Amino acid sequence: MTTDKSRRDFLKTAAAFTGAGVAAAAFPPSIGRALAIEANNATKSIMDVEHVVILMQENRAFDHYFGKMAGVRGFGDRFTIPLPDGRTVFEQWNGSRVILPYHLDQTIGNAQRVDGTPHSWGNAQNAWDHGRMQNWPVHKQDHSMGFYTEQELEFQYALANAFTLCDAYHCAIHAGTNPNRLFHWTGTNGPTGAAVAAVDNEWDTLGPSEEGYTWTTYPERLQEAGVDWKVYQFLPDNFSDNPLHGFRQYRAASESIGNTSSGFPYWAYISPYDKREPLYKGCSNTMPLFGLLEDFRRDISLGKLPSVSWIVAPSNYSEHPGPSSPVQGAWYIQKALEALTADEEIWSRTAFIVNFDENDGFFDHVPSPAAYSIQADGTPAGGSTMAASLLEVERHNYPAPEGATGQSAPDGRVYGPGPRVPCYVVSPWSKGGWVNSQVFDHTSIIRFLETRFGVMEPNISPYRRAICGDLTSCFDFVNPNAELPDLPSRSRISADSLRISQELKDQVPLPGVDAQAMPKQAVGLKPSRALPYVLNVSNKVSADEVSLIFRNTGTQGATFHVYDKLHLDRVPHRYMVEAGKHLAADWSIAGDDGLYDLWVLGPNGFHRHIQGDTKVAGGAKMANPDLFVSYNEEMGALVFIITNTGTRSCRLTIEANAYENFSRTELVAAGGRLQFSRSVKAFGNWYDYTVRLADEDGFLRRVAGRIETGRDSVSDPAEVLASVIAAG
Repeated sequence: MTTDKSRRDFLKTAAAFTGAGVAAAAFPPSIGRALAIEANNATKSIMDVEHVVILMQENRAFDHYFGKMAGVRGFGDRFTIPLPDGRTVFEQWNGSRVILPYHLDQTIGNAQRVDGTPHSWGNAQNAWDHGRMQNWPVHKQDHSMGFYTEQELEFQYALANAFTLCDAYHCAIHAGTNPNRLFHWTGTNGPTGAAVAAVDNEWDTLGPSEEGYTWTTYPERLQEAGVDWKVYQFLPDNFSDNPLHGFRQYRAASESIGNTSSGFPYWAYISPYDKREPLYKGCSNTMPLFGLLEDFRRDISLGKLPSVSWIVAPSNYSEHPGPSSPVQGAWYIQKALEALTADEEIWSRTAFIVNFDENDGFFDHVPSPAAYSIQADGTPAGGSTMAASLLEVERHNYPAPEGATGQSAPDGRVYGPGPRVPCYVVSPWSKGGWVNSQVFDHTSIIRFLETRFGVMEPNISPYRRAICGDLTSCFDFVNPNAELPDLPSRSRISADSLRISQELKDQVPLPGVDAQAMPKQAVGLKPSRALPYVLNVSNKVSADEVSLIFRNTGTQGATFHVYDKLHLDRVPHRYMVEAGKHLAADWSIAGDDGLYDLWVLGPNGFHRHIQGDTKVAGGAKMANPDLFVSYNEEMGALVFIITNTGTRSCRLTIEANAYENFSRTELVAAGGRLQFSRSVKAFGNWYDYTVRLADEDGFLRRVAGRIETGRDSVSDPAEVLASVIAAG
């Protein structure tokens, strides 16, 4: 029999599950070397970081890569977007049948080199559909539901298990490469003052300085502040799209040095340290040998690694579906890591961040923390504690930049953030196999640079600053040098060997018709960073409306998603509540015969289910129960306050849905009040309880999430504890 003590002991061990636990596995040599080098710990602050290296890869979604990994919000997520007909968000309609996520098995056909899917502004918006997300394959093709496992992603899994993986990192915009990379390098896809916006690819190649974008980029701000920087790239292969090439000021810099217009080939190598034009290093050929990191290694060996570096991978190693593959991208990341760790002093002072520009069209199930949509009648589908005028920059109401052609016309739809993409934070301060579930997007990397170097980026919108973190929670600057034991390496030849015949390339692995099954996420825990969220939702029900109050007493803004399960055809509502604020909203239930069924989602598994029937519970001459919960962070306890403002008593059952075997039924008198607490400290502060009428339907409240105490914890242990309980 499994006792409370055995579960507590189990989770006590799991709570200490830091790098020492993770590193019991065998890690690739490049990762093992990175883990073995201690962090510079001189000031015990972010100021110990002297170099930030950023590698943005291409076109992979989080579920597509890590939906099967233990300890992250993947295929085992219990609180997801509800779909019509009782489907979960994983059961996507392709126009004729349901498609489930399915394995892109590298031993079959072209799985490692499967082609991409549509991923431009129009089809991305249609697939997301204001958050309804019901018909993804209709707009993205059936193989958009394909995912990889550790078999295909050996190095990527090892990297995540050795350092820190962000499982709430979103691309910046529901669109393709160029607009996402504009956010990455400039904090925006078009600043408000310029009254323009880019939502599609434009100016991918270097051209005359009379063409292109005109707003200020973040490298220019670094330059002005005296912070040295460089972009490492093989310019003739700009497949991964360094968008700086599309700015007039960078094109002018190229012309001042000499490019095709002056008879000098733009792809020829000229030192980025050329003093004639500082911006030239943002659009020059700084890795002339096909982008294979020779110049990156040389700068490290010569002590010339800049404070901030961006690496643009060549097409074959970008992980972009088609020209590249996960295994080739892994080789490139491995080589970059080997170059950094070749000098132990450099690595001890370096943060290496690897992210992805967008999801291609590959499926990810987590709702986008975007600003609320505007409905067809012009009314907002949600609300915000932030002034509505500050949210306008988040909607496509702006024309394309001057000279741009072929871009989608303004249509008022929300830019983003978009779907989740992988992000690894690799550094001496982030080792240990952590998962970080704080909401981030591409502007978060600029904000990390802001925090370290003090160079602000005014292009980042107030909304992004409110809901997205700055990545500092991924690092332990105070005590980073915990001991770790030694942590599969791959050659370039073996990575490239997955170039396959045309016959195999045409064999796209597709989902089965009769034998589909929902993939099972691996059961296990990851150490999980403390998060800045202290969130709650309360409600009051009357005959024709449900009043909701969203509270955020944490230190970062949060987006609440509300789905009306009685009307899933309607646009979901989103409510953004800034840190330290609350927001009230009224939800009409007129015309639903007294029924209501609201499904609320928030960051890191926060969930509230508010369901009932006012004809059974809520009238003046009947029981009228309600539930309010609060947190005792110090004790790790959930406090239940149950009231009954009706004129007759009622019996309510409170039961645990996960983590423990618990159920109790209480009689609450008319006008009565019941208060009790339930400790969840033994479960890593995770909770999931339902309160319902014991004798009839008509009232249900479910509360789930994690109590944040300011201390690190573990990932959701529900499945792990279920396994322990089942084993006896």
